[in-house]
Amino acid sequence: MSGHVGSAATHVVVLPGGGYAMHAEHEAEPVSDWLTGLGVSASVFRYPLNVRHPAPLLALRAEIRRIRRQGADRVGVIGFSAGGHLAGHAGLAPDAGPLEEVSFAVLGYAITSMETETYRPSQDILLGDDASPQLRRATSLDRLVTTSARPFFLWHTAEDPYVPPEHTYRLAAALAAHEVPHTAHVFAHGPHSLGLAEGAGDAAVWSGLAAAWISEQIGAPPGARRADRLAADHRR
Repeated sequence: MSGHVGSAATHVVVLPGGGYAMHAEHEAEPVSDWLTGLGVSASVFRYPLNVRHPAPLLALRAEIRRIRRQGADRVGVIGFSAGGHLAGHAGLAPDAGPLEEVSFAVLGYAITSMETETYRPSQDILLGDDASPQLRRATSLDRLVTTSARPFFLWHTAEDPYVPPEHTYRLAAALAAHEVPHTAHVFAHGPHSLGLAEGAGDAAVWSGLAAAWISEQIGAPPGARRADRLAADHRR
């Protein structure tokens, strides 16, 4: 589903989870409605399913180009599970054109590594069950982090039985090693696929934390954080 951006300076693309096999509806419009309630322009993007890499990434990049051409200065992404992998991939994969750049990313219980044994069903759909080590590495978010990466907000639960928090720990460690602005929250309790997590105990606070964080990203001048990272690279 595509949304009209109008004159909004910032637009957020919502990517529901579903293991690259389906789109989880509770991680779609309810999340874009939540963002709209915060005063943030948002839309749901239902990326291609049951297709091999790089089809989902190329489709999302085309959607980001469309949104920027409608006038958005910043395009953020928020994704869950497999949608979180796609969101992070768009934010970190090399060779993005100027109109395809992601300004910030929010990942909920995201699949970040294609080199672990979890979550294999989505890995097999996206890469095939005979994927080479090189392809797995090239699609693992923690392997793609550079010092010029944009800010990330990560959240997970320690009890997640499908996508263990190791996925968030791996990405958070890579972001920290490259001094990329980020925040990470791992809540003690809660299953996979919580979405907005309303009434889900401690994990329910993630949306309030993310709302404050998104507000901070929107408050920065467009491109300012990238300029800071490039300056840091130059000093190195």
